[in-house]
Amino acid sequence: MEAVAENKPGLPVWLSVLFLTLLATATDEFIIAGVLPAVAADLGVSVAAAGQLVTAFAVAYALGAPTLAMVCERLPRRTVMVSTLAVFVLANVAAALAPGYWWLMAARIVAALCAAVVTSAAFATAAAGAPAGAQGRYLAVVTAGMTSALFTGVPAGSWLGGVLGWRATFWLIAAVGGVAALGLLVTAPYVPGGEPAPLRRRLSPLGSPAVLRLVTVTFLAAGGGLMFYTYLGAYTAEAASNSYGLLTFLLFLVGAAGLAGALLAGRITDAWGPRRSLRLVIGGHAVTLGLAAALGFSGVGSPYVLAGVIGCWAVFAWGLNPPIQGSILTAAGPASGMTALALNISGLYLGTGVAGALGGTVIDTVGIRYVPLAATVSMALSFALTLLPSAPTHRHTARVAPAPERADA
Repeated sequence: MEAVAENKPGLPVWLSVLFLTLLATATDEFIIAGVLPAVAADLGVSVAAAGQLVTAFAVAYALGAPTLAMVCERLPRRTVMVSTLAVFVLANVAAALAPGYWWLMAARIVAALCAAVVTSAAFATAAAGAPAGAQGRYLAVVTAGMTSALFTGVPAGSWLGGVLGWRATFWLIAAVGGVAALGLLVTAPYVPGGEPAPLRRRLSPLGSPAVLRLVTVTFLAAGGGLMFYTYLGAYTAEAASNSYGLLTFLLFLVGAAGLAGALLAGRITDAWGPRRSLRLVIGGHAVTLGLAAALGFSGVGSPYVLAGVIGCWAVFAWGLNPPIQGSILTAAGPASGMTALALNISGLYLGTGVAGALGGTVIDTVGIRYVPLAATVSMALSFALTLLPSAPTHRHTARVAPAPERADA
């Protein structure tokens, strides 16, 4: 379907609501880490057992994203987001009321599946609703919602959990999710689902070399970047010991620089196109990880140099989403865009899982100084894949049909 995007100054209200939506789902993903000891004590389980709530969420998200996206591909995106957010809200209410560990585990799995569907549909909506030449900027705003969770939603939720108890964090997420659902119901543009198609055609992203190559780029980039981020505290202590409070500042710096990187990458994607922008982001990420590795071995130990390297790294690390998603949508075409985006999200989460395990192995074997070096190797492989010639791609783009209920800023 050909459709419409209005070229008005500023950004539409519905894009801000998508930002809020992804802020809620990303906060739900990360928040459990901040209240883990309290959850374990209240439910009478070990901290290690409580930690499996994080694992269950990530695995359900990674496996559920492409499967459920394929099921929902034919439905209008607004219908998918609003209905799934409603279930997401109920899952977080169930988590807040959980009488025991397994009840909470089930609620977390349901919330993860809902978050996976909402995220895919949100990116598909942002891409389809963007005016010509602004797709990267629109995708960047949605990405910024996820990034902002690292230094707004998660700290706020953790603070609330410390003051009112861990259950309050899930009440907060449920409330924000409810506001987002109502906002999307009122403001979201009508983006139709894909046309009826046999299962084989809907599974086409799984057999597309171009899509699978880009998913592998994401997997390797996530494996490298998040390996470094996971062990940033240990690396900081090694690279700049005697720097009291430095880690807290660096975590804030990562969030702020990451947000700037996501928004900047969106504008670069619009100006240069997703393919060139992807090479720039992945290449810059590899270079800054290499600088972090060199700094760890240099013995310089300056917190100012370390902060400069980490800030530059964060800009590239969180700039990945706009160009990779633009590339995925171009490779898959609008009919399978939501499924392809969901497959890419699975690559991201699988890369995250591998990052933690591989980074731990590196530390146990040769020490923390080698973590950024291992991460650089992973990122270099990811960059090499971006240099391969592109396969033929879908050049037509889904557009948004005008809807009377649409409300733009």
